[in-house]
Amino acid sequence: MPRLITFLVFPDFQILDLTGPLEVFSQADRERPGSYKVRTVALDPGPVIASCGLPIVAALPEGVNGEGSEDDDATTDTLVVVGGRGTPGALRDPRYSQWIARASATARRTASVCSGAFLLAEAGLLDGRRATTHWNACGRLAARYPAVQVDPEPIFVRDGPVWTSAGVTAGIDLALALVEADHGAELSRTVARQLVVFVQRPGGQTQFSAQLAAQRPSREPLRRLQSFIAEHPDADLSVPALATLAGMSERHLTRVFREQTGSSPAAHVEAVRVETARRLLETTTDSLDRVARASGFGTTATMHRAFRRTVRVTPGEYRARFLSPGR
Repeated sequence: MPRLITFLVFPDFQILDLTGPLEVFSQADRERPGSYKVRTVALDPGPVIASCGLPIVAALPEGVNGEGSEDDDATTDTLVVVGGRGTPGALRDPRYSQWIARASATARRTASVCSGAFLLAEAGLLDGRRATTHWNACGRLAARYPAVQVDPEPIFVRDGPVWTSAGVTAGIDLALALVEADHGAELSRTVARQLVVFVQRPGGQTQFSAQLAAQRPSREPLRRLQSFIAEHPDADLSVPALATLAGMSERHLTRVFREQTGSSPAAHVEAVRVETARRLLETTTDSLDRVARASGFGTTATMHRAFRRTVRVTPGEYRARFLSPGR
């Protein structure tokens, strides 16, 4: 029997939280017929309007308003709760947390995308578990639900039968990981290629690239310095060298760089070098030693420590999983 994937939506949900993961499972079923069946449910009749204004026709689950759907006799294998701008409204309606708690009790696993984690937490499913959500909402999740171990870094987290993901496109990574858990890495990679996903990211990968994480400085010397770091990761990027390039004292550079970008020069350099190394590991078959030198780490050991600290996997493990096909 196909595994039934049930998505729960509510008014003002984020459309990509639904359509991204849903298409992963649909594509997996096209590649391997009989793998999955997907359905979308809502707790009120009629179209559900997403935050972008697009209406979605969802089924009513069994027992809601005395109605049900054609899949009522099927058992949900995986329950996926989406997020979006309408999450606070859904939190104020106790029907959602009550229905999620009941549905998850009979499902093999439960997952959330983005702020859908709040609804899982409201239903008590995240108590004592490690979880994540969109980086901008992690503080609120931790404050509202202190029993949840909120980790703001990963793009998705698995803790037993409960999976949570970061914002929007991270739901695609989550769904690919669920497919891999069900049917193996080859089907997951095939689906990723069909969807033209550049790289299937591991759950431990940080939510930010170096460029996204850093604020854009207003001072032109620091902008030039950021560009130089990105273009020359293998150069001498020590604080004394950077201070000379910027025409500042080391102390002044360290202070204004943090003020303008939100991180220290050393932390920014490491983030850029990790990103450079990741790109080389994904797209070349160069030795780890050569990748370490080209990305500015100098030695494989230094690169290994940086990867374990930031990406949460070793460079070798990263390459084994994400080397582009045909390399």
